[in-house]
Amino acid sequence: MKPGRRNLITDVEGLLVGNAQDGDLRSGATVLVGARPFTAAVHVMGGAPGTRETDLLAPDRLVQEVDALVLSGGSAFGLDAASGVAEGLRAMGRGFAVGDMRVPIVPGAILFDLLNGGDKGWTENPYGRLGREALNDARPDFAIGSVGAGCGAMTGDLKGGLGSASAVLDSGVTVGALVAVNALGSVVMGEGPQFWAAPWEMASEFGGLGPGTAPAPGHEPTPAKRMGEATTIAIVATDAALTQAQAQRMAVAAHDGMARAIVPSHTPLDGDLVFAVATGARPLADPLAGSFALGHAAACCLARAIARAVHAATPMPGDLQPAWRARFSR
Repeated sequence: MKPGRRNLITDVEGLLVGNAQDGDLRSGATVLVGARPFTAAVHVMGGAPGTRETDLLAPDRLVQEVDALVLSGGSAFGLDAASGVAEGLRAMGRGFAVGDMRVPIVPGAILFDLLNGGDKGWTENPYGRLGREALNDARPDFAIGSVGAGCGAMTGDLKGGLGSASAVLDSGVTVGALVAVNALGSVVMGEGPQFWAAPWEMASEFGGLGPGTAPAPGHEPTPAKRMGEATTIAIVATDAALTQAQAQRMAVAAHDGMARAIVPSHTPLDGDLVFAVATGARPLADPLAGSFALGHAAACCLARAIARAVHAATPMPGDLQPAWRARFSR
């Protein structure tokens, strides 16, 4: 296993990512869109999720593919970002065909960033506009850190952000992850600067600092956020051909990566969620061994993407938390 050329989820051929953010708002939206509709599934582990159209991702539902996935700030207001993306896709003539109508299928998930110091006194919900701008920005190469859905994200002790990573398996299959980190837990060991995800780091992608010293086994962390204020929302993707049921198992396995990179994770106060995407370009030669490898790779990529999100976050005037690079970078 090795990183893809970009070390981004867009190393899965046919996928594009767009970001839009508003510095005054301290929030934004991120969209993953494909050259064509793709198989998608979801698995929720956190106790406080905020989602749109996730019920239709179950394997027994009528629609088996979606047009895009959206990650957004803004709490419940941010769900409107998916509406902006759907409007943009409809204008492109994309969507599920119903008679002579096209209905874009755009599931989404949100994180809470309403108390991060940004100006939230809008008179008109800005997230539909941000979703449309993110769609218009979709490209193979995109920025990570304090952009898109990660623009105003925070963790228990440091600024959060948007992260991504990829891996190419020995079989030639590509796996990638995209994540907005707004966790209750910490991404660094103790006081830092080392990351919990260090054992899975590739090519010094988040500093090459190696493992740090973990807190004592009896350490009992206390929540630094209140109910509903924390969430890590992610997408893992592959070019393998998967059914929705197989994609859901990949999403389940990917949650292991979240637990490796954030301590604690999956708490009652987080809305932790993972979407899984399969473009179907590469059949699995061995469905059993292939699914096993995909789950492991997805978890590793997600852990790396989480660390990269925090490592890449940039300081801004008025920040309520320090950026990793401001506190630790030389």
